[in-house]
This record gives sequence, structure tokens and C-alpha cells, in this order.
Amino acid sequence: MTHHLFSYGTLRHPHVQTELFGGPVPTTEDSLPGWRLDWVTITDPDVLATSGEDRHPILHPGSADDHVAGVALEVTDAQLAAADAYEVDDYARTLVTLNSGHEAWVYVAAER
Repeated sequence: MTHHLFSYGTLRHPHVQTELFGGPVPTTEDSLPGWRLDWVTITDPDVLATSGEDRHPILHPGSADDHVAGVALEVTDAQLAAADAYEVDDYARTLVTLNSGHEAWVYVAAER
């Protein structure tokens, strides 16, 4: 089965896709309404090694006027599981509707 996974951050990078998914995955430009972008500092050594970045974007609920640009990745069950393992505890995966009308998984700020 394939899934749409909305990425607004490091999952768009070719080197991250190669590390997590075994190579590039089909990608379509899209955006996510009703959310706003913020930043989180990453300390997990595996994520730091994969992404090469210690600051990653993170989503928080926004207003109706907010939207976040990104891409919809087409991933398999196994690739979605690899993305789940990559994302740190600051993130939670949730189902959203993109501007294109497609449903997609996305990683947003975990409620704490």
C-alpha cells in the first residue's frame, strides 16, 4: 500500500530519502492549510547524523490564514515505518487534508 506523507522539512532532502527509504520517492509540490511553522532543536545523534542539521522545522496549529509549503511524498508501509523511526518524540504523526485535496500523513508537534 502507498501513502501520501507531507514533508515541509528534512524528509524532502535527497540524502535523507536515500538513508531512510533507499532512494528518492515520488514527490509532488503541495501545501498544508491551517498550520504554522516553528523550529525544534534536535539532540538525537542518529537524526543529527542522517539530516546533518540540529534545527528542524515543526508544525503547530495555526489560523485559517496560515499555510505551510512542502511536498507530498508517495511512500510504502515500510517507508512510512522508517519515517516514524526517524522522527523524534517531539513529533506525532497525524492525518491531514492538503490544499490539493489529498489526505496525507504529516508529523506535527506532539502534545505534551
